[in-house]
Amino acid sequence: MSSDARRGIVSYGAYLPYHRLDRTSIRSTLGQGGGAGTRTVAGYDEDSTSMGVEAARRALWGAPTPESLYFATTAPAYADKTNATAIHAAVGGSREGFATDLGAAVRGASGALRAAAATGGMAVLSDIRTGRPGSADESAGGDGAVAFGFGTGERVVAEILAQASVSAEFLDRWRVPGEPYSRVWEERFGTQAYLPLITDAVTRALKSAQVEAPTHVIVSSPQARAARAALGAFPKASRADGLEQEVGFAGAAHAGLVLADVLDRAAPGDTVLLVVAADGADATVLRVTDAITRRPTGDGVRDQLAVSREVSYPDFLTWRGFLDREPPRRPDPERPAGPPAARSQRWKYAFEGSRCLACSTVNVPPQRVCVHCGTVDRAEPVPLAATRATVATFTIDKLAFSLAPPVVDVVIDFDGGGRYGCQLADADPAAVAIGDRVEMTFRRFHTAGGVHNYFWKARPVRKEH
Repeated sequence: MSSDARRGIVSYGAYLPYHRLDRTSIRSTLGQGGGAGTRTVAGYDEDSTSMGVEAARRALWGAPTPESLYFATTAPAYADKTNATAIHAAVGGSREGFATDLGAAVRGASGALRAAAATGGMAVLSDIRTGRPGSADESAGGDGAVAFGFGTGERVVAEILAQASVSAEFLDRWRVPGEPYSRVWEERFGTQAYLPLITDAVTRALKSAQVEAPTHVIVSSPQARAARAALGAFPKASRADGLEQEVGFAGAAHAGLVLADVLDRAAPGDTVLLVVAADGADATVLRVTDAITRRPTGDGVRDQLAVSREVSYPDFLTWRGFLDREPPRRPDPERPAGPPAARSQRWKYAFEGSRCLACSTVNVPPQRVCVHCGTVDRAEPVPLAATRATVATFTIDKLAFSLAPPVVDVVIDFDGGGRYGCQLADADPAAVAIGDRVEMTFRRFHTAGGVHNYFWKARPVRKEH
């Protein structure tokens, strides 16, 4: 196939939250559950939408802002409201773009990937996994997000060779809307149901792609035993690391995270078999192209796993809403209002300041009247979400409302101009210092009256470019 006829992944980006839970802390606290290794934990100010934004931002290196965006998660921040529109706005998408959610099931990931591949858009897969305290779901789960941009031509880094699917209706895992955790049928039943489906989809996909022995094999499923059995049918050298020991099973995001990890190290000519087994089985065969050498370095899955901070089990339960602890003695936050948020969308979601055309001063937030020279209505937008900054001063507030007190407030100076005061995320309050380098991150400040207040915080730069 000529390079112009290629269709597939043109860019990708993964996001793993900074916090990790040592699984042994579950047993030491409850006397049951736990296990070996760690699982990733979304911060108290993160949800599937905010993590989706972070993954989508990382996936823009090889493609323009997508005109269509498809979002899959089993843990949507909103029901009866599209969550993908917030991600679309945060990455600077235009109003002419299309953004939609795909279900609240793990198989929605396959739907998002296929829709994005068909339209040349972006698939964003993000999830937060919970379980009853002490359960296998709790310890084996993990939080994270990944995004893939699709297109055609020479930009393609992983070409789609073939796809095959099988759908089946059986009850192995379910959750009634509003419940905080899923229910699971006996594991042997799930294994017996999934293995024939996986075999069918894989056989047809490999035959269509004319690939006998894929270089990398990924099998992702909420039914862990079935995934292990299916993966065991392939040579050990081709079995991709499922990230279970460091991340856990990340629901709708899991297959994508493992694929991103594979692509981080893949060589031109490698073939990848990607299998998602959830309410059926979807198999996709990809071939890595010479364009994979364009991928950025330093922010891959392994790079993010190398930098983390341990969270205690009580804090984990608090952040997930299973433990209602006494908050700091400050008034509860008020519900954000819809009209002001709509009027300031480019500031609130895309984090754009303004540069005065008279004196070049960068105003943060954007202003009609320049704070330096007083010029009125002569400014241009300045995107700041990807701009790094330096801490000019800071304060530590032990009384402000937070699920993880104390709150660290910083005043930062952006590279290229602009000063702003904001909260600092993912930081040890005892280690913050003037001169620290920071970057911006999209977070959920709080939820009040059923409304999530999304905005931007700073976080320490873990690795300078």
